[in-house]
Amino acid sequence: MAYLLLSLTTLFWAGNFVIGRAMHDVLPPVTMAQMRWSLALLIILPFLVPRLKKNWRVVLQNWKIMLVFGILSVGSFNTLIYVGLTMTGATNGTLLQSAIPIIILVITGTFLKESVSPRQWVGVICSLVGVLTLISVGDLSQLLSLDVNQGDLWILAATLCWSGYSICLRWRPVGLDGFTFFGVTVIIGVVVLLPFSLYELQSAQPIVWKSEALGAVLYMAIFPSILAHLFWNRGVAELGAAKAGLFIHLMPLFGMLLSTAFLGEQIHTYHLAGMVLIFMGIYLAVVSSAMKRTSKLS
Repeated sequence: MAYLLLSLTTLFWAGNFVIGRAMHDVLPPVTMAQMRWSLALLIILPFLVPRLKKNWRVVLQNWKIMLVFGILSVGSFNTLIYVGLTMTGATNGTLLQSAIPIIILVITGTFLKESVSPRQWVGVICSLVGVLTLISVGDLSQLLSLDVNQGDLWILAATLCWSGYSICLRWRPVGLDGFTFFGVTVIIGVVVLLPFSLYELQSAQPIVWKSEALGAVLYMAIFPSILAHLFWNRGVAELGAAKAGLFIHLMPLFGMLLSTAFLGEQIHTYHLAGMVLIFMGIYLAVVSSAMKRTSKLS
């Protein structure tokens, strides 16, 4: 069951990119994020309120770090993705997300002084070349003239936010259960996004509420938000974080398949080259090191 739940989680996340790209002409990006999380909050609120009554002291005692969690995850991550998807395809978006483990490794190795082996640095360089291949559309000479897709840069900014969020999880309040922690970050994200959404709506085209737009917001609120959170936690509980983390690498595959099927996006050689380089880097920097540690413990 855990394998199915984790596979569905990555499928839902990939679908979020495809929906975000499909709706970029209908829903402004910040407003799209705000509506998604507002609806998700309304759905989980009946289950969240009793837990908040029980844990409100823990939340208040740790309000500063909770504010960081809420801004980096709910407030920034998906919002920047939706902004990026107004200028780049869902295929590029999901492929660039694969670089998150590498970004985490670079940040922890550089700023937190965690040990990084030469093999891992080779993996970092390999993945970096893969990312540059994607944002330069396979022509690395474009980087010298700074002629790169701005949408891809917004997606990379989103990956930095999620990487920062993932690193900060080591300081997550101990006395807060997973669902309450998730709910509080959603509340913070909704509040933070509201003024930006209102400002965006002043200059954006009026939203035409057709069934597609309503269905998109409903999908975003239920599947990549609530169900993905519940499924991911269950998968991690059954398989452990190391094994569960490997399922994230299914997201680019799902993203390419969904983008091709529903958006008519074409898969080019540079997509495949970038994906291979990023995955090689992930194997060298993350997967092989994790396997080596596991073998030593057994």
